[in-house]
Amino acid sequence: MNEGTPPMIARICRVSGRVQGVYYRATAAGRARELGITGHARNLPDGSVEILAHGEEQAVEVFVAWLWTGSAASKVTAVVVSDAPPGLQPPAQFTTG
Repeated sequence: MNEGTPPMIARICRVSGRVQGVYYRATAAGRARELGITGHARNLPDGSVEILAHGEEQAVEVFVAWLWTGSAASKVTAVVVSDAPPGLQPPAQFTTG
């Protein structure tokens, strides 16, 4: 890492509550792009949403805190955060799926 370069981190978040069918992933993608974060937001079969967030440490922390807010129609009841696996290739952009 170069001196003065902010540390880059990656987090995987599992967001539960009313988060599917309420524009949650698209809203998260917009917020991630505003913060310069790459990764993805995708629906899981159990009704939760998986978020991968990769970027500067401070931006990822702000984004992870924002996950509790979500879209206007969502109702988040839990956000479980873990470190992404070592060796994860940083995504080029933030996508939804």
